[in-house]
Amino acid sequence: MGNIFSLEGRIAVVTGASRGLGQAIALALADAGADVCVTARDEHSLAETRALIEARGRKCAVASQDVNDVPSIERVLDQFEAFAGRINILVNNAGIEQVSPSLDVNEELWDRIIDTNLKGAFFWARAAARRMSKQPQGGNIVNLCSLTSFVGIPTAVPYGSSKSGLLGMTRALAAEWAASGIRVNAVAPGYFRTAMTEVFYEDTSWQTRMLDKIPQRRFGDNSDIGGAVVFLVSDAAAYITGHCLPVDGGFLASI
Repeated sequence: MGNIFSLEGRIAVVTGASRGLGQAIALALADAGADVCVTARDEHSLAETRALIEARGRKCAVASQDVNDVPSIERVLDQFEAFAGRINILVNNAGIEQVSPSLDVNEELWDRIIDTNLKGAFFWARAAARRMSKQPQGGNIVNLCSLTSFVGIPTAVPYGSSKSGLLGMTRALAAEWAASGIRVNAVAPGYFRTAMTEVFYEDTSWQTRMLDKIPQRRFGDNSDIGGAVVFLVSDAAAYITGHCLPVDGGFLASI
């Protein structure tokens, strides 16, 4: 079969790559052979990610970008194209969460989560697709969905709404852009301990309850996510588009 999982010669962009799952995905892409361009709101926070990518012998460019600032997306992609010549892969990882009882959710919180997780992802995908559609090889986009794309989680209504919308967007864009050689897929991480989810893990009783619901009886490690993304953007998944791959230790399969 040859190395159909290799990403040699490809250029990837990962948003929100300064830490957590975004950083893990960026490193997995580099390990598979891609040069990687990374963004975060604070460019200085990307120093570690850049150093780790370059230590793997891959090239890396960094840029500060807030996904809520839609006009800046084109600027950043222009910068990355000047650095690398093209964009083959986009991973829409940037996202936020803030738990709140639904009756206490105000308009500012709703807009901030929806704009970051859904609106920002769409306009990043659109900007990347405009470039990918002009390339003979097309391109690949992976969106970071969530378990809340499939099930309701109390106190996470704005977040779940954004991630459910992201799953619908993934499917619709896959259907629309397939003719342009662009595949659009998603991964849905289960329970991973990251800076964004740390508030849950501070409650040991919550940890016990959650582990009882996960067939593998463990939480996800950051190293668990990269392989799924590499698979979806590689030639091994050439006939897969519009799919969301849960990376959840069997959680969704068992409920």
